[in-house]
Amino acid sequence: MWDFEHGEAGSQFDISYTIPSACAAALQQGSVDIGIIPAAAYASIPDLLILPDVAIAARRAVRSILLVSKVPWEQVRTVALDTSSLTSVALAKVIFSKWLGGGRVFTPAAPNLDSMLAAHDAGLLIGDPALQVDRSTHYTYDLAEEWIRFTGKPFVFAFWAVRKAALAHAGDLARIFRDSRDHGLLPDNLSRLACLWAPRLSFAEAEIQRYLTENIYYYLDSGCLDGLALFYYYAAQCGILPSAPELRFHAQLRPVAQ
Repeated sequence: MWDFEHGEAGSQFDISYTIPSACAAALQQGSVDIGIIPAAAYASIPDLLILPDVAIAARRAVRSILLVSKVPWEQVRTVALDTSSLTSVALAKVIFSKWLGGGRVFTPAAPNLDSMLAAHDAGLLIGDPALQVDRSTHYTYDLAEEWIRFTGKPFVFAFWAVRKAALAHAGDLARIFRDSRDHGLLPDNLSRLACLWAPRLSFAEAEIQRYLTENIYYYLDSGCLDGLALFYYYAAQCGILPSAPELRFHAQLRPVAQ
């Protein structure tokens, strides 16, 4: 979002902020034209095009998508789900169904770890609540790390998508969003982000820098596309998502290797 908050791109769009699952709902309802949506939402919203090369992905532990449990996860039978990200929920279900024997009961819940674990064996936490977990007090499983361990593929959590009906006056969206990503990743700008968010999250600036540079991967490259296709395949195979959709991209730009 760097250029939208600090550069000229912000004047070209009417911007609003919400949780990932609500971004997907707004696209589906047609109340917005472009959104960064959970990868899982793409399987059920028709007439979307992906903006190439930009993603929220992981090629190692992501730290902000955690299953926190009172018991080893092979023994988990009930899971409380923070449903703010459809993809993380689907990923948890795929891992249990594909590699841990299935048969779990999943229940939507507010992202409060104490209340989650009071009524369930485990809780799925997403975003800031996951980053703030004391991992020494419970069994914790980083879902990106576990996916990579099981499949050898990166995991894509979200990407930018645009409604086909909105393209008539869209301009060069692929360039705009890719440039914003690139500018946000400049070292000085990462330092500014860390300085801004450290007091909000009660983290050290160095910890936020490490998260932004080591845990999140921002490119929808060929490896991420392979991982995304495998996720769609497994999710459909397990009955968690509709049949795997064809990946349709805006413009003629193709994802590039990193």
